[in-house]
Amino acid sequence: MQFESEVKAVDALHQSFKKIQSEINKVVIGQDEVIKSVLVAIFSNGHCLLVGVPGLAKTLLVQTVSSVLDLSFNRIQFTPDLMPSDIIGAEILGEDRHLKFIKGPIFANIILADEINRTPPKTQAALLEAMQEKAVTIAGHTHSLPQPFFVLATQNPIEQEGTYPLPEAQLDRFMFNIHLDYPTFADELTIVKNTTSNSEVKLTKVINASEIQYFQQLIRSIPVTDHVLEYAVKLVSKTRPNTPLASAAINNYVSWGAGPRASQFLVLGAKCHAAISGKYAPDIEDVQAVAEQILRHRIVRNYRAEAEGLSIEQIIKDLF
Repeated sequence: MQFESEVKAVDALHQSFKKIQSEINKVVIGQDEVIKSVLVAIFSNGHCLLVGVPGLAKTLLVQTVSSVLDLSFNRIQFTPDLMPSDIIGAEILGEDRHLKFIKGPIFANIILADEINRTPPKTQAALLEAMQEKAVTIAGHTHSLPQPFFVLATQNPIEQEGTYPLPEAQLDRFMFNIHLDYPTFADELTIVKNTTSNSEVKLTKVINASEIQYFQQLIRSIPVTDHVLEYAVKLVSKTRPNTPLASAAINNYVSWGAGPRASQFLVLGAKCHAAISGKYAPDIEDVQAVAEQILRHRIVRNYRAEAEGLSIEQIIKDLF
């Protein structure tokens, strides 16, 4: 009976995903793979790093996702003078001469951390700690964040002067590193037509917070065969130079490979990718479908790779 209920739940997730994607596509044009990746991260209870030049609808995408999923949303613009208290909140002295906690903008279901590399490490660390613990601590008191809690941080790949790049240990907290590209000519025509007229798009809320949490638990209960599990772990192990599974290319071009968290995310991401595709268990193709975005920010190229113009994406494709 439990197996039958899980099958029905996976079918429900598959149908919900199609409805969610259809609603988002009313507003966000030509970013189907990005939308899919963001939804996989949400249902896997992970966070995303979104990299793209300005004007590619990153903010619009997150606002639309939060609206369709019926979740609260806050946007935080990261600047060099932003302090941790500006994000998580602070205690102030009230009129009754008692300290009271004023919540910061991080108290929402979906947070858009815009240009996270524009703010100093101290403020970055405050956000990343909240991402890990799903709570913030002020003056010895712990305050739980709303659930589900999802952070989408953006980075601008150009204009790197005066930025504070995230160290590898902090990048590892993000499940996905998603790259946005320019829309196609046809998609851009549709975007311009839709955004320069008086037409209004009405979005329908598809699911709510409690249903998302249910689906997050469902993803974890999906079974994985041993050979798929081994494939995911071996794929991550192959990224580590000077280890038994490392290829000559990895030894020559990589200075640091992915850690165990990548293996965990690969399996979770593969489970979710299978479920939203209508499958009841992941296969190797599901692992490969999420691998690039999971490994992209966890492999560090050495100077030789940079000098020869070898990209991270090329290194990952060679792993397959």
